[in-house]
Amino acid sequence: MVTIKDFKKRENKEGEEFLVLVLQGGVVPVKSKETGRMYFTAKTATASCTFDEETCQALIGSQFPGQIIKVETEPYEYTIEETGEVLELLHRWEYQDEARELASQNIIEESEVM
Repeated sequence: MVTIKDFKKRENKEGEEFLVLVLQGGVVPVKSKETGRMYFTAKTATASCTFDEETCQALIGSQFPGQIIKVETEPYEYTIEETGEVLELLHRWEYQDEARELASQNIIEESEVM
């Protein structure tokens, strides 16, 4: 399950504002590379939407099927807002609709059907 935790304003390349929903996946156990101890976390991702701020606010807390998955990307820089530290990342977290993913894997093109 995925929960809508918040929404944020973003700006596209043309300078136009739009909204994204902040999504959070389920709790997952993770082992620390530094200490070797286990801790729990939840992955988050954002997804563009066509809603206004009022609708986004009303959606906070809503849950729906899906998961947050790790997607490999070309290297890019990411700045941690709280510390200003700049990291180079090779992945992003993305929402995946399980039902839609399963359906797309089972689609047969018309040209394949005889």
